Amino acid sequence: MKLIGIADTTFARVDMGGAAIAEIKGMGTGFRIIRYTVPGIKDLPVACKKLIEEQGCDIVMALGMPGPQEKDKNCAHEASTGLIQAQLMTNHHIIEVFVHEDEASDPKTLAWLAENRAREHARNVFNLLFHPDILSRNAGKGLRQGFEDAGPIRE
Repeated sequence: MKLIGIADTTFARVDMGGAAIAEIKGMGTGFRIIRYTVPGIKDLPVACKKLIEEQGCDIVMALGMPGPQEKDKNCAHEASTGLIQAQLMTNHHIIEVFVHEDEASDPKTLAWLAENRAREHARNVFNLLFHPDILSRNAGKGLRQGFEDAGPIRE
């Protein structure tokens, strides 16, 4: 049985972890989900590393919602760098799913974006684990998580 880790934060204004879990649960069987919630975005790298090393997760999603200020963007960058380092240290994928508060001008759109991006990345996690051929077939198609796809440069 495969283990999928979900690391999320209390700082996020949307339950992105809950959305990801709901999406994954609807995709099939053969896995178990372990959720680990931490206070803020800079806590995500160690949470992901612990999910892999202490809980035995095969893959982890790191979900967070940095604020709109410059210091928030700096914290998100530091967290992202830590997530990359944790991937290299554990040789496991950690799928970073961040939604910056300034990506949408109104709360309704921001909530939609956070949930949609979490769900679309949850499908990526499931496919990385169980159907990597699906990702290979989609290479170069300009797929985006959250807003509309950009599409390929050439058809």
